[in-house]
Amino acid sequence: DDWLALKPQEPSPSQCCGSGCKPCIYDVYEKELAQWERAKAKQDKSLLMEKKEQSNNSELNPDTFTAFSISSVEQLTEDTYQYRFELPGNSSLQLGLGQHIVLRGVVNGLEVQRAYTPISPGHAEGYFEVLVKHGELLMLASGTGLTPMLPILQSITDDEEDETFVTLVGCFPTFDKIYLKPFLQDLARYWNVRIFYVLSQETSLEKLPWSYQENTYTGRLNEDLMKTIINSCRRKPFVLICGSSAFNEDMSKYLKAAGIEESSCFVF
Repeated sequence: DDWLALKPQEPSPSQCCGSGCKPCIYDVYEKELAQWERAKAKQDKSLLMEKKEQSNNSELNPDTFTAFSISSVEQLTEDTYQYRFELPGNSSLQLGLGQHIVLRGVVNGLEVQRAYTPISPGHAEGYFEVLVKHGELLMLASGTGLTPMLPILQSITDDEEDETFVTLVGCFPTFDKIYLKPFLQDLARYWNVRIFYVLSQETSLEKLPWSYQENTYTGRLNEDLMKTIINSCRRKPFVLICGSSAFNEDMSKYLKAAGIEESSCFVF
């Protein structure tokens, strides 16, 4: 069990930035897996701590990830931020023209990996900077109101450069009435997509598959639940609404109570 806990976890397709990195996250995984297998065969956990040699006096290692501290975050526009990372002493990244780095972190409990080209000079000493754009969409759909949301969602997940966070709330009578379950589950595997279900005619979650229980609510999408969802967003989202006339009116009322202005909503 101890060795299994130390085994490297295979990356998911959504973790690959798709930029042709050398090495790719899958190359790093294969190397870490081989190192783990050697250590396990010799029953020597110290072999997992082997440090790779760094070259060209750079603080980066192409074979593994290196931890750096964030020294400052500056908001440049409503959804764009400039992050400055500290480098030890007067060291620098030593990147060539057009080269990029891959940043890795945890978002929503999922490990996320994205490629960025630093905006700081390649010879900058003691720091490097990147621009990160954070947008946020909240989609509220009832029944077939899910339809216009899907092309928007898919256009975001298909674009490797799009870092918009999306929360989709689908309202249905029962679990059996949820449309396109496999497709929605595939979308929910992306690092920047969350999907919640609100089932008005279900009274218990016990009979639902375990993979749905954590992100499903029974009853109706009311003002309190709306506030809970809004508060779980990273920033005030732009909201898309699609359903019956009564649903749209209720959602607009609940959003207003949660502090979302009418100018930040669009009703299909």
